[in-house]
Amino acid sequence: MSAHLFGNNFLWGVAIAAAQNEGAYNVDGRGLSIWDVFAKRSGKIKNNATPYEACHFYYRYKEDIALTKALGFNVFRFSLSWSRIFPNGTGKSNKEGVLFYHTVIDECLSLGLIPFVTLYHWDLPHELQKEGGWASVQMQKWFNHYVSFCAKEYGAKVKDWIILNEPMGFVSLGYMLGKHAPGKTGIDNFFPAIHNAVLAQAEGGRIIRKLVSNANIGTTFSCSEVVPFSSKPEDVKAASRIDILLNRLFIEPALGMNYPYDDFPLMDKLYMHSKAWKFTQQMKFDFDFIGIQNYFPLVIKYNSLIPYIQASEVTAPARKVAHTAMKWEINPESFYRIIKRFWNYEGVHNIIVTENGAAFKDELAKGVINDTARINYFKAYLKQLLKAKQEGVNINGYFVWTLMDNFEWAGGYAPKFGLVHVNFKTQQRIIKNSGYWWRSFLVK
Repeated sequence: MSAHLFGNNFLWGVAIAAAQNEGAYNVDGRGLSIWDVFAKRSGKIKNNATPYEACHFYYRYKEDIALTKALGFNVFRFSLSWSRIFPNGTGKSNKEGVLFYHTVIDECLSLGLIPFVTLYHWDLPHELQKEGGWASVQMQKWFNHYVSFCAKEYGAKVKDWIILNEPMGFVSLGYMLGKHAPGKTGIDNFFPAIHNAVLAQAEGGRIIRKLVSNANIGTTFSCSEVVPFSSKPEDVKAASRIDILLNRLFIEPALGMNYPYDDFPLMDKLYMHSKAWKFTQQMKFDFDFIGIQNYFPLVIKYNSLIPYIQASEVTAPARKVAHTAMKWEINPESFYRIIKRFWNYEGVHNIIVTENGAAFKDELAKGVINDTARINYFKAYLKQLLKAKQEGVNINGYFVWTLMDNFEWAGGYAPKFGLVHVNFKTQQRIIKNSGYWWRSFLVK
């Protein structure tokens, strides 16, 4: 199999994120993000790692963008650090931060790479979190100001925009479970964060549409096929509740369907809490593409001890099925099914796989990382991607997570997803065999 089977106009990219790659957290006027503060205070990040240095992308962006080009990709997806552009989240912009992203965009364009810009990839300015962050009634004002500025500043050069990265990820882990920044917990944080993110993804799209000519606008959703552990009614209902949260909660409002609730009391409470019937049109936006970010399916069983959802996962190791170093099930057929499912929504025009990849325990031996497991993973998943495309799904792109090993949120620097190894002491880059495999795949 080669890339030519997908067509000449297919988008092949790598994805990175500001908080995970840039470092330089207190340089050239940048303000603190919620992850900078969470990493210092929480004790919830593996090995007490911080994103303060990360991969030094702020200093080595030319090298890393050149690596992307050398491996044969035609898209470089990256995110803007809100607190680098607005150190206080709003108010006066930071000249040095604004200029940095111009240089990144210009570097992409000079090498013939398409800059795909993500407006929000989990790194809210700390100054805004002090006022409530995503749970604040002021969130829409803050976000609209930020998006408007970015559209006006970069819109002449950037035509491909992603509004939010995985909203269910940052609102559940950050505002309900407390496992990610800003470490908040409870329904009183979770509900307003959900509603603000749903409104933000739609209004962000409208702002880009108004201010950027010929824009290609999308937003991304983390999604997992959810399978009941057994045919027992309680397991089936538990799986349905998880499916609502993971797969339906953000896309259905964007399509004008309002929030799903389907005999799920938690969603009934959300509906009443947000007075959603007043906001149906505001939550809707006609996206040019939907970004699918899939890593694993979930097997769910009923568990009365878990508040609200009464469900828990039966892990891949417990089921003795193939899995990654993150204990995520490897299941390319499930990847195919989740693509087909999202395509079947009326109003989805185009799908781009904006993230897919796998973490394995890479071993550096004599300057080489022979990550055969990762290569086999990509082969299997791309086969299923091609199958979906050949069956009529309008898939126009696939972006690898990720270009290089980086700061993987609460996992710190332990999980290795990159096509490029990074020595975090020296910042040396070494292309893994999976990176060379991609080069061969893309240039055949």
